[in-house]
Amino acid sequence: MPASSNRPRDPFVDWVRQVTPYIHAHRGKTFVIAIGGEALTDAHFPDLVHDIAMLHGLGIRLVLVHGARPQIEARLSERGARMRYVNGLRVTDDTALACVKEAAGVVRVEIEALLSLGLANSPMAGVRIPVVSGNFVTARPFGVLDGVDYGHTGTVRRVDRHTLRALLDQGAVALMPPLGYSPTGEVFNLSAADVARSTAEALQADKLVFLLEDEEVRTAALPPTLLTGEVDALLDAATPLPEGLSKCLRASAEACRHGIPRVHLVGRSGDGALLRELFTRDGSGTLVSAEPFEELRAARIDDVAGILELLRPLEERGILVRRSRERLETEIDRFVVAERDGLITACAALYPYADEAMAELACVAVHTQYRAGGRGDRLLEYMERLARAQGIARLFVLTTQTAHWFQERGFAPAGLEALPMARQALYNFQRNSKVFIKRL
Repeated sequence: MPASSNRPRDPFVDWVRQVTPYIHAHRGKTFVIAIGGEALTDAHFPDLVHDIAMLHGLGIRLVLVHGARPQIEARLSERGARMRYVNGLRVTDDTALACVKEAAGVVRVEIEALLSLGLANSPMAGVRIPVVSGNFVTARPFGVLDGVDYGHTGTVRRVDRHTLRALLDQGAVALMPPLGYSPTGEVFNLSAADVARSTAEALQADKLVFLLEDEEVRTAALPPTLLTGEVDALLDAATPLPEGLSKCLRASAEACRHGIPRVHLVGRSGDGALLRELFTRDGSGTLVSAEPFEELRAARIDDVAGILELLRPLEERGILVRRSRERLETEIDRFVVAERDGLITACAALYPYADEAMAELACVAVHTQYRAGGRGDRLLEYMERLARAQGIARLFVLTTQTAHWFQERGFAPAGLEALPMARQALYNFQRNSKVFIKRL
């Protein structure tokens, strides 16, 4: 490296460089973001709106879906009434519907006002964001179930994706309330989670984001990633989850099953939580997907630089034998990598000796920042499955400093003579590596 590489690092410059790939990746993409009505009562809500405005400024096509539960309940309380629930479903009578329409209108106007802010010395300085609302959702009544008439409570029938796409193409932000309309002119009270899910599916959005309340996040203690099957297990567990979170989880799994690649559940109150989720590799919330977020796959030639970067610290410490770029390029078909948003987080290589039905497991490495969460075990399991598919009966490793890790996973010590003859001829006596073998 040139001498200039020793100059002091500027944290701001490093940060900009780290987020740049996400800026490029998100530009022109469509995000549907759902916000609960509770957010508007938070003194820090303008900060969240500023972050959303920045997403628009970065070229992201935005649909905002808002709830209005606390605002509806406040209006019902003023009238000496309250929302009735049966089996977890709202029953919307005439009084409740009037409160829903009033609350939805007030919330819409408040969000529009914040997105219209353009004062100097504020994050919105010089910003002009057109915000459009409309009758984008056609709904139908929930109807009568088990003898209970749910009144004006409805479900989404369809979303006008053509009009929404046209508005997004013109640079507008679409703002959608939890309301739906029927061809007969009726208005229905809808779940904001269902509106967000249905809109994401109709637009085939690139991301669906639910901004959750802190109490819900703390109660559930959700992991960083969830597959749809794991979401189903959470919803079926004996311990009930908060109602709002359950709706968002159910909508998340359903969206993933209908083609939305990634759904994000983010605690909204953390300063910049939405930005951290979208512009950092590890995020700040929970990612729901139909397929594993961190992909294990065969390495490609364009992975060489990432593999070299991953192996370099281990080579410098003498844990792995140094490999040149040229050698790695010629052997790239032997490698498997784990990739997380463009970063190679782990790798391993398999060198088969078909005559002996054996294979060497080499270059097992996990990025220092990603050694938690069982990545090494998943990588080993993947390599063992790969070896079995090739008719390999025994897997062996040569190691100088990680013997215990392999022994804990079923590898037994062996002598040099147990290796294939061709591998014995390449043994480096100066390194004096220990040999371990595992039967598959």
